[in-house]
Amino acid sequence: MKIGPKYKICRRLGERIFPKCQTTKFVVSGAEKKKGGQKKRPKQLSEYGRQLLEKQKARYTYGVTEKQFSNYVKEAGKSKGNNPQATLYKLLESRLDNIVFRLGFANSRLFARQLVSHGHIMVNDRKCSIPSRRIKIGDKVSIRPQSLKKNVFSQLDDKIKETNIPSWLLFDSKKKEGEVKADPIVNEGEFILNFSTILEFYSRV
Repeated sequence: MKIGPKYKICRRLGERIFPKCQTTKFVVSGAEKKKGGQKKRPKQLSEYGRQLLEKQKARYTYGVTEKQFSNYVKEAGKSKGNNPQATLYKLLESRLDNIVFRLGFANSRLFARQLVSHGHIMVNDRKCSIPSRRIKIGDKVSIRPQSLKKNVFSQLDDKIKETNIPSWLLFDSKKKEGEVKADPIVNEGEFILNFSTILEFYSRV
């Protein structure tokens, strides 16, 4: 998925969904834009507009295309049980690129997707280059031994130390390997996305 100007997207959505937007530079750039300009009154969003905004937040957060996202929504709607919101969250969190990010192997989901696509990641000791692959309970995700020597992983230990690995993932620091031990827990370690609002959006389009 190709993503446009990240500062512009973060301002439009009202959330710092990219690491680039979680910096002082982003805050300062916004302040500089306001200097000398007339302060505009924020527009009152319609219900449809609010739902659309929430959907876009989730889509950009996970870095998926509209088609991929709508397919996840359809699957969540058809799933057994009475909690399609939790199912949608589980489907997004179970993507391989997301788990690579959650384990601290990459500082963003976009970078995690690149690592997977370039063949640096293994699932159950086999190389996998499909970022959207669904990882299940019991699956193990690790870095190819040959890739560990590359510059891209030179500061891996420091990155992992700074990562808040979610409770549903078990991480072996010596092997640099993560294992899915449970279903993802809604909103753990992530700013709150309103999946109920997102499902409402798709129910009317």
